Amino acid sequence: MASSSLERPEKAAGKSEFRNQKLKPDNQGVVSVLSLLAVNESSHCLPFVRIRDIIRILNFSHFDESELLTVPDGWKEPAFSKEDNPRGLLEESSFATLFPKYREAYLKECWPLVQKALIEHHVNATLDLIEGSMTVCTTKKTFDPYIIIRARDLIRLLARSVSFEQAVRILQDDVACDIIKIGSLVRNKERFVKRRQRLIGPKGSTLKALELLTNCYIMVQGNTVSAIGPFSGLKEVRKVVLDTMKNIHPIYNIKSLMIKRELAKDSELRSQSWERFLPQFKHKNVNKRKEPKKKTVKKEYTPFPPPQPESQIDKELASGEYFLKANQKKRQKMEAIKAKQAEAISKRQEERNKAFIPPKEKPVVKPKKASTETKIDVASIKEKVKKAKNKKLGALTAEEIALKMKAGEKKRKKK
Repeated sequence: MASSSLERPEKAAGKSEFRNQKLKPDNQGVVSVLSLLAVNESSHCLPFVRIRDIIRILNFSHFDESELLTVPDGWKEPAFSKEDNPRGLLEESSFATLFPKYREAYLKECWPLVQKALIEHHVNATLDLIEGSMTVCTTKKTFDPYIIIRARDLIRLLARSVSFEQAVRILQDDVACDIIKIGSLVRNKERFVKRRQRLIGPKGSTLKALELLTNCYIMVQGNTVSAIGPFSGLKEVRKVVLDTMKNIHPIYNIKSLMIKRELAKDSELRSQSWERFLPQFKHKNVNKRKEPKKKTVKKEYTPFPPPQPESQIDKELASGEYFLKANQKKRQKMEAIKAKQAEAISKRQEERNKAFIPPKEKPVVKPKKASTETKIDVASIKEKVKKAKNKKLGALTAEEIALKMKAGEKKRKKK
């Protein structure tokens, strides 16, 4: 206990010294951090060192941006080899997933290719057609601890109707996948189908544009959207898909992605905020309140209350029924009932008699007699007969004969 009480004041004094002294950038800050660690190490009080104090000492704000390291274009992390993990894995890991019945025929065909791709990474794959499941598991030769996760993603993508040629890309280090569940985002079935179709677009044009902008392969199947590509592209795909299901048209996100792609080409704008360049769309969908069928017209306001309604006694007094005896009142009621019954019987009888009333016949229009007396022009007929007699069958007219004669004379003169 005595040792701990002696150590704490030293630590407190050390803290105050570092807080009071002005911090300097570069090497001095690193030296002071090392000295702080040395003091605490000698006093066996290393856990009490606060990261906050170390950050204050280093004071990264004083460093120039030119001194900071930047990742060169086209740089890739070296592949994980057996030399990185020569002893392999301690225990076997396995994952299984179910697949729908309609995928059985395709999986039968491509399963040898799946096994061949996974054996290269020392992972076993089994297809159970009776249970309808796919299983992947590691072996003693497996050296990459993350390859089993990639193999699990491979069988999940195959179950979601992704082709083998696209799904096998997940085994690469710079490729990832994302399966977005959209079935529970919209309750109404018709609305869900419309929004899912909006994501695909006419003849798949919207989906193709999204694939080109994000460098991802996208597959819309049932209640899920499967995407394969780089991490940055998958992030954008998820945002677009979720916004589409929230009734935000994908064209707005596609437009902003196109602008971002152009801005990324400029090296000066990489470290700046792009909000001023991106379009800001306002929601124009205003919910219109449905008007009721029966509109109630409000009466004009009056400070005076409405007149008091008449009671039954007042009505009887006005009509004189109040002074009648009980027998007389009964007789009046019976007479009123009989009058109503007589009216109803007469109405019913009229409706029955309507069937026996003949309909009104239309007046018969007599056909007009054809006029036998027709005026005949005898003179015109005689002229036609004369012309017919003079003209022989197939003979030319006088005008045609004269034209032919002229043409013959012209030929003779030329000769």
